[in-house]
Amino acid sequence: MQTGTKFKTVDEYFASLTEADQQLLATIRYTVKQAAPNATEVISYNMPAIKQKGILVYYAAHQNHIGFYPTSKPIEVFKAELTHYKTSKGAIQFPHNQIDLALITKIVEFRLKEDLAKGKKESK
Repeated sequence: MQTGTKFKTVDEYFASLTEADQQLLATIRYTVKQAAPNATEVISYNMPAIKQKGILVYYAAHQNHIGFYPTSKPIEVFKAELTHYKTSKGAIQFPHNQIDLALITKIVEFRLKEDLAKGKKESK
């Protein structure tokens, strides 16, 4: 990926990656879309994201891992399932050969519930 490039679409982002990273992210992209079929894809912070009312998750390719950014609450909620991965307040690092698609699905579904609850609070 070229540094300094500002992506306008998720497809542009994917096109900047190696074939191996494209395949990994395509699998994540499909998994996220299956978990959130009504959400839309956007570029935010210059990486792919999926949005319903607000951003649900971001994901990005890095040299030695795939970054998955679901915000901080899922990191707390799924802490026991994340012990094999490096995490920070709002990020999970999946090594290229250890991407847990079932966990990604659970996290996206959790974020959908959070997003829906937030939307209901805002509409009151």
